Amino acid sequence: MSQIFTPYADSSASAPVPAERRSSAFKSIFIVASGNFLEMFDFMVFGYYATYIAKAFFPADSEFASLMLTLMTFGAGFLMRPVGALVLGAYIDKHGRRRGLLLTLGLMALGTLAIAVTPSYAQIGVAAPVIILLGRLIQGLSAGVEVGGVSVYLNEIAPPDRRGFFTSWQSASQQAAVVFAAVIGLLVSTSLDAETMQAWGWRVPFVIGCLMIPFLFVIRSHMEETEAFLNRKVRPDLSQILRTVGANWGLVAQGTFMAVMTTVFFYMITAYTPTFGTKVLALGPGESLFVTACVGITNFTLLPVMGALSDRVGRKPLLITATLLGMVFAYPLMHWLVEAPSFGRLLTVELLLAAIYAIYNGAFIVYLTEVIPVHVRTVGFSLAYSLATAIFGGFTPAISTALIGATGDKAIPGAWCAAAALLSLLALLIGAHLARRRAA
Repeated sequence: MSQIFTPYADSSASAPVPAERRSSAFKSIFIVASGNFLEMFDFMVFGYYATYIAKAFFPADSEFASLMLTLMTFGAGFLMRPVGALVLGAYIDKHGRRRGLLLTLGLMALGTLAIAVTPSYAQIGVAAPVIILLGRLIQGLSAGVEVGGVSVYLNEIAPPDRRGFFTSWQSASQQAAVVFAAVIGLLVSTSLDAETMQAWGWRVPFVIGCLMIPFLFVIRSHMEETEAFLNRKVRPDLSQILRTVGANWGLVAQGTFMAVMTTVFFYMITAYTPTFGTKVLALGPGESLFVTACVGITNFTLLPVMGALSDRVGRKPLLITATLLGMVFAYPLMHWLVEAPSFGRLLTVELLLAAIYAIYNGAFIVYLTEVIPVHVRTVGFSLAYSLATAIFGGFTPAISTALIGATGDKAIPGAWCAAAALLSLLALLIGAHLARRRAA
């Protein structure tokens, strides 16, 4: 019997939830999701302003090479996520959800500050891109466990019959950050000319992120520890957790491949949209940012709905439906868009892809938290999700740009999305088959 990705029922999960805990649940959702907001806000801003960051920190002989260096730096932060999942995840599973999530917020704040204040390459030379890379790596370390830590926390404070709805707010808080980042970007881009934007305007959203840090620390400091953690008798250390993970590497891989679709689709429809819209479709930056804001609003609305629906109909029907939709429609939609690029077509395609993402993610996040044992829940979730992000999702902007350059097919990012959906569907079906065999 697996110790990681098998159903596990701890006593705290099945016990009735006290009335006072239920009444404070939505307050707890807001408190814990606030730090998650900062993580995604900063990641989105970096993606939105990739072209400006490229010129400021990664000058090269060609604009394509400069942009690729920037997008690879964006993706490099994701390479630290598995490390953060193991190290910080073990810390959270041993010392508590509250202490761990305060630590991750501090690390994320440090990375944000580094990017906001670092002088350009023209001012300090090669030290500039090195500092930016280090800032991204610190952020990646924090982000490696932030999603898992928040998802686990929301799962453990939720009533048993509403876990899908509660846990979906982890992703919904990220969508709020997507909208906020896009609105700030739109205001800045329309208020400043191109020369000013390149000189210092792109830094404004990062500075705003820094100004939010003290407020977010105050909010998250009011978190209460979950009963599921307080009721635990055994709290494994890092070496014990590593042994457990190592003994179940095949199941970790299964969870990773199940997470591929949600990570690829998310970064396709959010972080990559402004670059795709301006550089590939030749649309205005304001139009692309407006579309991104609409994507965030759509996901913010749909994710809790899909999470609640999964509480009623089950997780797997939604997961299978979303993967099939992604496989069938991702490339045709993208091909229709690039045939005659326009604001209306970009908005239509992005919203349809966002709906497919919301169906999958609304069921997937809670599904992954439910099948991981409580004593390694944060590490198990975070490692699977982080590996998927590090290998597939986080590099989606860079992979899409490289694929377009290699094939000349502007719609090829749709094929990348379809392939991600196929991988996740296969992982889901294989996992279900193995579970039936174990049960038999």
